[in-house]
Amino acid sequence: MSLVIAIALIVGVLGGAGGAWLMNNVTDDGNDQARSVITEDPLPTDPAPLPADNTSVAAVADELLPSVVQIKVANGSQQATGSGFVLDHKGHIVTNNHVVALAAKSGGDITVVTQREDERDATIIGRSPSYDLAVLEIDPKGLKPASLGTSATLRVGAPVVAIGSPLGLASTVTSGIVSALDRPVTAGGTGESSYMSAVQTDAAINPGNSGGPLVNLHGQVIGINSAIVSLGASVGGESGSIGLGFAIPIDQVRRTVRQLLRDGEAEYPIIGAKVRTTDSEAAIIDSVEPGTPAEEAGIEKGDRILSIDGDPITGGGVDLIVSIRKHVPGETIEVKYKRDGETNTVAITLDGQVG
Repeated sequence: MSLVIAIALIVGVLGGAGGAWLMNNVTDDGNDQARSVITEDPLPTDPAPLPADNTSVAAVADELLPSVVQIKVANGSQQATGSGFVLDHKGHIVTNNHVVALAAKSGGDITVVTQREDERDATIIGRSPSYDLAVLEIDPKGLKPASLGTSATLRVGAPVVAIGSPLGLASTVTSGIVSALDRPVTAGGTGESSYMSAVQTDAAINPGNSGGPLVNLHGQVIGINSAIVSLGASVGGESGSIGLGFAIPIDQVRRTVRQLLRDGEAEYPIIGAKVRTTDSEAAIIDSVEPGTPAEEAGIEKGDRILSIDGDPITGGGVDLIVSIRKHVPGETIEVKYKRDGETNTVAITLDGQVG
């Protein structure tokens, strides 16, 4: 059976936007339209609303359910549903880009349904296909913002709770643990693809959970549920949870959302080189754009990247892209590479590109 990383976490109806993409589907972008570097701090971490010794999933559900929403998207005969959560008292809702992409490109309608089944029209404030994140805005009356935690201190085995609208069933709560960290994942499903250094969980996540929060037992959001593994699902098909779900870490979410709120778009870091994602074991540079940080550092086509800041690159091109995207434009990283049997290390200051 084939192993598929699926971003089919929105429920599509009448030809909706669910889908599954293989891990080697997309190559890294070049240096077109490089932008200024990002230097500001991300949104702050909120105080935990639940005590440090809380072990109750029910308490987490009571705390977070009022902050979680269902998102309905319609564009002609195409419809889809996903999830999201309330960011602040201004009516901003955070979700996945692939949840709203159906409406974003050609003027479809987006409706947000609160826990009280109150339907409100939504507009897109900003979205980032590269990070698979989007921010919506609705009437803020009566909304309860979720508390944002940090993903930096997560540990494998830590209990987590996923909340959302799987298969259109609003206010659904499932629980599990963090089963792995820093899992390199690339996924797509609406003609756009994203890369993430994901939090892996065995909490049941299904189509419709996309954009909903992954929460710790302190009641803080530590990730956004975005992708699942499906066994035997064909490309473009959907399949249910097998206990391998992936969430965008909240530390990345906070940084990207701040850009979306400010500019309506977000930048991701680049070195100005394309990498072969068809190779799952080695990160081989396929081309280097002129005038880019990679060229200035002496990186050449055919170089094999061995590590970024001392962290080994063992998962091929996707692993390299994800490792770079852990950083921000303007940051300097150490890149170790091999060429003609010789190993070298160079410093590269990351450029930025909107996407």
